[in-house]
Amino acid sequence: MPALPVVLIGPMGVGKTTIGKKLAKRLSLEFVDTDALVVQKHGDIPAIFEAQGEHVFRGFEEEALREAMSKVRVIATGGGAVLSGNNQRLLENAIVIYLSTTGLHMKSRLENGKRPLLKNGIADWKEIYEARKPLYERLATFEIDTSAAGLGKTLDDICEKLETL
Repeated sequence: MPALPVVLIGPMGVGKTTIGKKLAKRLSLEFVDTDALVVQKHGDIPAIFEAQGEHVFRGFEEEALREAMSKVRVIATGGGAVLSGNNQRLLENAIVIYLSTTGLHMKSRLENGKRPLLKNGIADWKEIYEARKPLYERLATFEIDTSAAGLGKTLDDICEKLETL
């Protein structure tokens, strides 16, 4: 069992929530999704972006990560959580798993989604991911490529790496 919170970072649509729920179950830890915390306290994320702007959402996101990291648990973050200097400092006190991808399956995963930063679909996703990738890499305790692996293999890989820490 990890002694620190286990935080999943990576691009939108990579599977942080899905993987996080399964990982939490395997580790017998509570699961928290920071986007879900924001929605619970402040309402729909696209509505926050539209009415109050991205900067207000990022403040809510910082508050959610701070709250989530108050206990040892598995935490899924939004793709942009790493942009905040405050969040970057918080992540120094966690096991940070960067879920990377080649992006080949992202188009189908992102269709019909309500993601306010993806006005131009997959083109926006690629641009955002490339811009954030250096942050994900720098902040990660370790990286797991989710591109070709199924969910079970991804979870096995994560647990194997956690055992070596």
